[in-house]
Amino acid sequence: MAPSWLPTLHLPSWLHLPDRIAVQHILYGIIIGFSLSLTSTSLALWYQERKRDRFVRRFEARPIELRSDEIIKGVTGLIGNTPLVRIDSLSDALRVEILGKAEYLNPGGSAKDRVALKMIEDAEHQGFLHPHTGSRIFEGTVGSTGISIATVAKARGYDAAIIMPDDVAEEKVKTLLALGAEVERVRPASIVDRKQFVNLARERAKHFGLPSQASAVPHGHLLSTSSSSLLVSTTVTDTLGEERAKEGVVLLAPRGYFADQFENRANYQAHFHGTGPEIWRQTNGRVDAFVSGAGTGGTLAGTGQYLKKMDKHVRVVLADPEGSGLYNKVKHGVMFHQKEAEGTKRRHQVDTVVEGIGINRLTKNFELALPIIDDAFRITDAEAVAMSRYLVQHDGFFLGSSSACNLVAAVKFAKKMGWREGQTVVTILGDSGSRHYSKFWNDDYLREANIPVDTQIIEDLLAQPPANQNHIAAAQ
Repeated sequence: MAPSWLPTLHLPSWLHLPDRIAVQHILYGIIIGFSLSLTSTSLALWYQERKRDRFVRRFEARPIELRSDEIIKGVTGLIGNTPLVRIDSLSDALRVEILGKAEYLNPGGSAKDRVALKMIEDAEHQGFLHPHTGSRIFEGTVGSTGISIATVAKARGYDAAIIMPDDVAEEKVKTLLALGAEVERVRPASIVDRKQFVNLARERAKHFGLPSQASAVPHGHLLSTSSSSLLVSTTVTDTLGEERAKEGVVLLAPRGYFADQFENRANYQAHFHGTGPEIWRQTNGRVDAFVSGAGTGGTLAGTGQYLKKMDKHVRVVLADPEGSGLYNKVKHGVMFHQKEAEGTKRRHQVDTVVEGIGINRLTKNFELALPIIDDAFRITDAEAVAMSRYLVQHDGFFLGSSSACNLVAAVKFAKKMGWREGQTVVTILGDSGSRHYSKFWNDDYLREANIPVDTQIIEDLLAQPPANQNHIAAAQ
């Protein structure tokens, strides 16, 4: 009983607690409402899952669809439309769909087939190249683009001359020679050096068709092009042939064409109009992230730009090997780091066993990628090697160095984002292990280079908790 000295409070009627029966009715209403909401949500999810299962059962699963009366014309007809494959071991461990675009199944063995075909087709459409005239295509490359150019050139009626560093895997050189390409191997050098392999390819194209003792380019030898990066050379007789064409006589002399994959916009367009749309169709438009390394930058820029155009929320991620300056460009706005200063590298060009990606200059194709890159990861040689061995042991995939590098970055990005709910990460499987027997897949070579072969690196990476769990643990 309250003390008599306390004042009596007179509350408004609307502030009085409801009676026991009213409280019971309110609680029953809340419980029934929650139950109905939970039931309706469960039924909706069940219906969606059943509908998806019925759709899947309607089609027989098969890796390649065979159609009647569909015959591919020539080797170039095999380029593109590569499968998108799930990497089971990584996907299951992460609970994220890690998908690889199997570009190594192109006839030339890499994504560069798309670029080679597009560059040559563009040159033909612009009238710079004419098949079966003895014309020659020149390119500076570490191997894959050269193989693709040699493959497409033979199919289209051209010769190929490839200038490449002398420290690339021997398998690439042998493949080029087997394809009938002329191969010139030079010491790796900086892009500002006239003897750098890309610069030499331009010079060889400029002097194509001239006597070896010619010290100057005669008037009319170089043809004007739509881009300063391209170069087309011809002989004086070719210009005379143009005059004779007016008289009804067509006479085309051989031409030299410097394709310049690094600056040629056809590189970007090959992926914007090819690789990107294919990935979008193959995933039914469900892409959360696209991960790729960059050499010329065409794959990252073209594919990434297309996916961003279709869905602005798609994350575009760079996978960059050791010694390359692109990671620093994305993360810090500069191309170089003190660790990559001259005299500190094992190799002259890029300090890594990974071939095909990584560069220390800004190309026009990579500039197209800069505005859309959301994140970047530097991948060590040990991580790339470990991933390649892990995939052989767990999935049977025999992949090359750039493919392994991309997959390490894909795992790291999924971990960083804290994804565990089936998000989709797509990357490029740009090369197979068959081009890397002498270096990346040679344990003796790796041992001499002090690069460990240890799959535990990937086991530990997969076992790490997602980034958001790390933050929770740190807070506790």
